[in-house]
Amino acid sequence: MYEVAYSKRADRTLHKIPHHLARRIRVKLSQIAFDPYGRHNNVTKLQDRPGFRLRAGDWRVIYEVHDEQLVVLVLEIGTRGDIY
Repeated sequence: MYEVAYSKRADRTLHKIPHHLARRIRVKLSQIAFDPYGRHNNVTKLQDRPGFRLRAGDWRVIYEVHDEQLVVLVLEIGTRGDIY
């Protein structure tokens, strides 16, 4: 199982958003950490940069999978307009 790590920016955003949304994002990320390359709903590979996008309602989570350290690194969390 991979570990989920957050950038400072993503961690700050996760603490600012409503608790029910933060809990929903954390649950989805823990499911991804269990099997990062499995089929997950609302996850797509990014085209213009390395990494993946998770959609949780109106929120987007940009993350990368680092196989050598067994880490799912969450880079950004934000609304659709802020992320892209």
